[in-house]
Amino acid sequence: MSGGLLAGKRLLITGVITKDSIAFHIAKAAQEQGAEVLLTSFGRVRRMTERTAGRLPEPVDVLELDVNSTEDLSNLAGELKQRWGRVDGILHAIAFAPPDALGGQFLTTPAESAAAAFQTSAFSLKALAVALQDLFEPGASIVGMDFDAAKAWPIYDWMGVAKAALESVSRYLARDLGPKGVRVNLVSAGPLGTVAAQGIPGFEQLASLWQKQAPLGWDIDDPSVVAGPVLFLLSDLARAVSGEILHVDGGFHAVGAPALPE
Repeated sequence: MSGGLLAGKRLLITGVITKDSIAFHIAKAAQEQGAEVLLTSFGRVRRMTERTAGRLPEPVDVLELDVNSTEDLSNLAGELKQRWGRVDGILHAIAFAPPDALGGQFLTTPAESAAAAFQTSAFSLKALAVALQDLFEPGASIVGMDFDAAKAWPIYDWMGVAKAALESVSRYLARDLGPKGVRVNLVSAGPLGTVAAQGIPGFEQLASLWQKQAPLGWDIDDPSVVAGPVLFLLSDLARAVSGEILHVDGGFHAVGAPALPE
């Protein structure tokens, strides 16, 4: 469409795997609001991303990106410079922790697994932003997907630590990229039944907390509710918002104690 909230914006979207991915719904909504979109993926997952891309309203290419590869980051920057000349927005929807860093194994997790969770889930936000910084113009926006790191959640373990690091990284990026007119924000979503989430041992136990306590209720099977807030942060409506964590969790973060039995 020619009009829309994101008309004329050129957005790089990471994290699309299946149609249940949060990033898929964001990419779909972005296209519907006038944005031009490119996706990233790598390795064996890339074929899944390419199939899922076919479900978007408009055709979209999938570029190679292992966010831990300096070569991939450099090649991505070159490709985007050639195609677009600038990047108006990035969605960072990338997270990973080895199996031994999750599921109640916090005390026994080896250092290398904790480091892998940090590098992929937190440091990668900085790595991606720096790799593309020469393509940003004033008004560009970076949005990362977060999960509330203010508390120690059951089974989340070193991924929770990595998300706390992500929140800190986003603030430092907001500080250092702000003078260039670039905004950096996070969206802290409630638990959703994505492919990645289903790989976390005990995910249903964690998600049940939101279903029981969120004042507005919470549907783990509806990732589309996250798209609108992300599009807001990518748009010019949020031109004075940076270093922020926007909670999209049915109000769960505001409730400090379990609901009392009736």
